[in-house]
Amino acid sequence: MDYIILVIALVAVVFGADNLVSGSADIARRFKISDFVIGAIIVGVGTSFPELIVSSMGAFEGKVDVAIGNVVGSNIFNILGILGITALLHPVAVNRENNRFELPLCIGLSILTTLLAFNFFTGDDIVIGRGDGLLLLAIFALYIYLSFLRDRRKSKITPTPTEPQAAPQSLLKATLRTIIGLGVLIVGCDLFVDSAVNIATEWGVNEAFISITLIACGTSLPEMAASVAAAAKRNTELALGNVVGSNIFNLAFILGVSSQITPLSGSGITIVDYTVMIAAAVMLLIFSLNNKISRTEGAIMLTCFVAYNIYLIYTQSL
Repeated sequence: MDYIILVIALVAVVFGADNLVSGSADIARRFKISDFVIGAIIVGVGTSFPELIVSSMGAFEGKVDVAIGNVVGSNIFNILGILGITALLHPVAVNRENNRFELPLCIGLSILTTLLAFNFFTGDDIVIGRGDGLLLLAIFALYIYLSFLRDRRKSKITPTPTEPQAAPQSLLKATLRTIIGLGVLIVGCDLFVDSAVNIATEWGVNEAFISITLIACGTSLPEMAASVAAAAKRNTELALGNVVGSNIFNLAFILGVSSQITPLSGSGITIVDYTVMIAAAVMLLIFSLNNKISRTEGAIMLTCFVAYNIYLIYTQSL
């Protein structure tokens, strides 16, 4: 029965995230918020709502391995898995601003989170406390502020496109769609976590393993759908922005919020997992220096993701 509930929950997560993102984007257009901000923040953040709900629920229920493992696993899957597949479908374009701002920030946050998780600055037990969470939330607020500043500067330099765009839905319809999407997403994530943990128990594996693999990949399905759709439309910059924006949101906002609910001590998440998360972000920056991620580089990223999961399965069987 848990397997059936897991599949239904995954469908609900994708449906809820899609409606939440579409509805909130239409509301944003009604209030004259630019497409740049919608793409960089609303879509990137919106597709990460499953991770937010799952990690928050994990924190509420005292399943801190789920709260942290979901974020670490999602960030690894987003870069190595989703961008790897996207680049195989079509080379991913990278602009200079990505190399200068988002990618270095993603690497810096990955390193900072690792240092906080192992209490590098205090030497105590492995825990991300409320003070650490406030620091992460402050960084996220600064990221949002700088994104709006960059958008304002870009709108002054770049003329408004003349191509006709699809008219947004009515404000009432967009609001209802957003609320329904959020509601379905919350219920779907709750069912997804419960059924995944039950399956993990049945298989005899720990919550850390299931959170960094099954739960992380499941909650990243909206990013996968958005990135593959963008690649199909040859709009690969959106795919990259969606993934990097989601990773920044996962590290700065989700861990920041979860740690305010309860201090996070993800003892089941090892230094190897954190190292792979950092290495994936560094690899992405290196591959992006040519302003493009090629199919070969996408294949390398995907191979690294498969190798990492083989390692997880091997260590779990020991």
